[in-house]
Amino acid sequence: MRADGQPRVRLYGITNCDQVRAARAWLTQHDCGIEFIDLKKTGLDAATLDRWLTHLPWDALLNRRGMTWRQLDPGLRAQINDQLSASELMLAHPLLVKRPVLEVGEKMSVGFSDSLYRSLFPKAAK
Repeated sequence: MRADGQPRVRLYGITNCDQVRAARAWLTQHDCGIEFIDLKKTGLDAATLDRWLTHLPWDALLNRRGMTWRQLDPGLRAQINDQLSASELMLAHPLLVKRPVLEVGEKMSVGFSDSLYRSLFPKAAK
């Protein structure tokens, strides 16, 4: 919780991702004070990933469409079939996390869409 009583808003991603840029622009336009965490610079810690996995399914967090996934050994990709294996892989390769991940207090979301963000920030979207 922030000092003004509003839930803490954290956005995780990388600066050169189009979806992250769109999310940051939306949040800025709607005056939602955010803390941006660049996964490329800071990496991903187990506590953060565990927090996400209590709210989101592992297969929603794992980006199987990105360059990082495609560059992995096919044998390693084939071994990713449950939360534990996906979690270990995302900790080793934080850029495998689908972006952006948004934390609004205890609410979590993955990806960006105007309608999703309006549902998470009903007062800001008016």
